[in-house]
Amino acid sequence: MSVHELRDQMKQAGFRLSPRARKVDNNVAREIMRKLSHKEIKEEVIVSKVSKIQAPSFITVKDFSQKLEQPVTAVIKKLLQNGVMANINEEIDFETAAIIASEFGAEVEKDKQTGEQVKLGIGLVSEMIAKEEPEKFKIRPPIVAVMGHVDHGKTTLLDAIRKTNVAGGEAGAITQHIGAYQVTVGHLESAQADEVSHGEKILRSAQNDKAIRTITFLDTPGHEAFAAMRARGANVTDIIVLVVAADDGVKPQTVEVINRAKLTKTPMIVALNKIDKPGANPDRVKADLAELGITVEEWGGKVPAVPLSAKTGEGIDKLLEIILLTAEVEEIKANPEGQTLGTVIESHLSRGQGAIATVLVQNGTLNTGDAVVVGATYAKIRTMTDAAGKKIKTAAPATPAQISGLSDVPEVGDILQTTATLEEAKVIARNLQKQDRAKRLQEKKIIKADPNQKELKLIIRADMQGSLEAISDVLMKLATEEAKVKIIDQGVGEISESDVQMAENTGAVVVGFHTRVNATAAKMAKQKGVTVDLYEIIYELVEDVTQVLLSMMPVKVVETSLGRAKIKAIFRTEKSEMIVGGQVAEGKIVDKKKFRLFRDKVLIGDGKIEELQQNRIEVEEVGEGKEFGIKAKIKTPILAGDILEIYDEMVKKSNFTNN
Repeated sequence: MSVHELRDQMKQAGFRLSPRARKVDNNVAREIMRKLSHKEIKEEVIVSKVSKIQAPSFITVKDFSQKLEQPVTAVIKKLLQNGVMANINEEIDFETAAIIASEFGAEVEKDKQTGEQVKLGIGLVSEMIAKEEPEKFKIRPPIVAVMGHVDHGKTTLLDAIRKTNVAGGEAGAITQHIGAYQVTVGHLESAQADEVSHGEKILRSAQNDKAIRTITFLDTPGHEAFAAMRARGANVTDIIVLVVAADDGVKPQTVEVINRAKLTKTPMIVALNKIDKPGANPDRVKADLAELGITVEEWGGKVPAVPLSAKTGEGIDKLLEIILLTAEVEEIKANPEGQTLGTVIESHLSRGQGAIATVLVQNGTLNTGDAVVVGATYAKIRTMTDAAGKKIKTAAPATPAQISGLSDVPEVGDILQTTATLEEAKVIARNLQKQDRAKRLQEKKIIKADPNQKELKLIIRADMQGSLEAISDVLMKLATEEAKVKIIDQGVGEISESDVQMAENTGAVVVGFHTRVNATAAKMAKQKGVTVDLYEIIYELVEDVTQVLLSMMPVKVVETSLGRAKIKAIFRTEKSEMIVGGQVAEGKIVDKKKFRLFRDKVLIGDGKIEELQQNRIEVEEVGEGKEFGIKAKIKTPILAGDILEIYDEMVKKSNFTNN
């Protein structure tokens, strides 16, 4: 319609727009189109001249309208009525195309001869590595992630390990942070018989005394940074080192790491840190872990536990030794001559080099000059450097390398794959970019779980019986006592209206593998709010279900009141931090603990103690009647006379058992 006509219709629909206005923002535009699309008095029913068409996973609106032999405007109107805003050059996915085609009386079949590219996920990486010739596999360094609750010493431990490069002597040469680094450890020194288990003795005797082993450590700091990789991280990681402070015990993020390790079957080593502190109680930590289903070797279990002090270096050698022994047992291998695959663990834009990324090679060998696809970006690798900032020409399996020459900054967790030519890499990357844009147009539902329920109900449809059995087996193995998986129904074929109706009646999620959902069923699912999710890669399905099960495992935290303190003076105030002084009224005030802020007996905020001092000396705690100074992290300003209520959080006993 003309601009004049549009203005008139907008006015009739109740929108007020300045006569001089030339633009409206996206939200207003969306609302205008929604209202105008339902304003039609007479809707002409247009029937397609064709009854069946073929379409790929993603197709432009223009190409789709040509296949339907319908005007582009008619197709865009139908899309708008179904809540999808797409112009003539944008792409829609296959499911959306099927719904729109059905409204024109046509059926859409999947065109599998279009040479579509699938964005690599970590599941596909594992799948591709599994296809390599077994005789070409060689032992590679284990990839270790150091994880745990905040303030339990992960960063300090990583720094201590970096300095303990037994054979290399190059720890001090590390000049930049690239997200991962390697340490080389010389042959394991013999220990006293009473210090090692029987299994360790067997492994030690089988080792070559002159062997030098390498360990790759993921050095991405903090749980927030790991969050972007978490869906892939546990698969990238061969061994998890769980850091637990011996003076603090099990905390919410400790439980999160344990749950992830259990669900992904990743070997775990417990590092009991801060054993040099006066309040350290390793046995209490072991008891807390046992309640969560993690029984250490010392107590008759299978999980190694290493007491150490990241601050003094005590126990670091023992931890490295246990990591190598665990790697021996797991027989971690890759094919250095096979398909080159890797995962992005860090990426950013450099002023001098442009887009750069740190890639952890998982299979094959990465070389300078290789043409690669990295997520939806591409490159001919211009330079590669290691953690010491030295230029390298090749990167073998488990080697972290910072690469330059990328067309754009890839996302953390994106997968790198080599291609024969740069042109091939460009074509794949551009196709993936178009697919990403098309996906953003759709509001794809994800598998959801009711947090009040402890059971994920699924209806599964697959293309073949073999696929169906494999999916059922792997999903049932993910179930735990606290988060169960119940398959309501399963079968071979496309997803139909009866599947959607069954899902609505039972509260289940419909999952399709290498199959499709018919247009009527897709429309019904949208109307009834039923989640229908389609997958092409089994590992992506497994990962999504894993995430749901993790969300169904609530961490129950019990609060313990430690003490109350009265604020007497304010020394410094910043945006989110304050330095204040006061006196402990009852109980004690403890460093690094949380507090609630009361004024005139009314709760007005909460915060955390960042640093605690007594007589200008840092201390762990201050007792009743004593004066103190603290640096507090808090958004609400503290005033003299306010009361702080300090408390601790402890994880309640869980019935989580091992699978």
